[in-house]
Order: sequence, then structure tokens, then C-alpha cells
Amino acid sequence: MSGRRILITGFGPFPGAPFNPTPALVDRLVKLRRPAFNEIVRVGHVFNVSYRAVDRDLPALLAQHRPDALLMFGLAASTRHIRIETRARNAITTLWPDADQVTLRTASIVPGEDARLFGPHCEKLLRAARTTGIDARASRDAGRYLCNYLGWRAIDATRAPGGPRLAAFVHVPLTARDGRAWPGSAITAEHLVDAGEAMLLELVRLTRAACGPAA
Repeated sequence: MSGRRILITGFGPFPGAPFNPTPALVDRLVKLRRPAFNEIVRVGHVFNVSYRAVDRDLPALLAQHRPDALLMFGLAASTRHIRIETRARNAITTLWPDADQVTLRTASIVPGEDARLFGPHCEKLLRAARTTGIDARASRDAGRYLCNYLGWRAIDATRAPGGPRLAAFVHVPLTARDGRAWPGSAITAEHLVDAGEAMLLELVRLTRAACGPAA
């Protein structure tokens, strides 16, 4: 494929969250038509909320599409703002099962390591999101569930030869199924698309700067 490539991902429903707004968000971002995206190949994927799915699908997506950057979205149902995650924790919950009803017995992803940072580009994505007027904040705690796990594996990928240069994980608040803001929140599905577009445009700029002209 010609042009720079960006993989945009979300998650499906999971125990305690029968509706997840990120698949619709990914679909909208992949289908946006903007001049800035003319030379960009956008690939969308929605992960099943399971450790097995992440470990199977992420390497397959990287091998097939060879993305230059990853923009990942997940649901943080307890928050009412956008969270730009700045790091992935070396932590896994041993309390909550995934969508395959698997509960891991280890509390860490790998032994003896600390948290891993996504990088300074997170601050630029945060500023981009805020230009849309949305309540967006930096976060140092991506939790101990699948979002954090995917973030860790994505950072792994950026460290591998030939892997993506940049990765970012964004937690979004819950919205109603019809796109309206959830009670207690001012953020609608359209607000998420606007902020997602701003972050995607910034990631396109950062990817071009990091990778240079496409072959």
C-alpha cells in the first residue's frame, strides 16, 4: 500500500458494559473524507475484549498492514471526559474476567518491569483534542484491564524493528446508544468524533514528521 498507514482501533462490549461507543467512533474516523487524509491509509479494527484476541489480532494486523502509527480507543465508563493515556502500567486485574470469561492469575504483564511511556506526542494529541472544546485530560493510569493491556502491547510494537513509530491510547466516556451524552456528561458521540478527528489529524502530522515521505 502506498502512503502512510494508521491503524485505528476500538473495543467491543464487555462484562459490565453492554454498549461501547468506540466501534462507531472508529468507523467514523476511518470514513472521514478530508484532504489531509488523501495520502493516508486508515485501517479500522475492533478488538474483542479478551487477552486472547489482543494477542492474536494485534500481531496479525501489524504484519498485514504495517502501520506507521496506532490510534487506539477504549471505554472508561466511570469518567466523564476524554483521557489521553501517557503510559501503560505493568498491571493486570485478577478480579474481572474478560469477554471470554477468562480471569488471569498474574497481576503483572511481564515480571520485573515498571510502567512504559507512550511518548511526548501525547501532549500534542491532548492539545489537539482540546481545540474542539471537549474536556480532555492527560492520564497516568490506564487501569488494569484490556485497554491497559493493549497499550502495553502497542508500546512493545513501537520498540520492535519495523514496527509503528507512534502509538497512542485514548479513553472515552460512555455515551447513549443514540449518541446523546450520558447522564452527568456533556460529551456526545459527535463530540467524540470531532475530538477524534483532531487527534487523528495531529497524529498524521506527527507520523509524517517521524517517518518522512512515504515510499
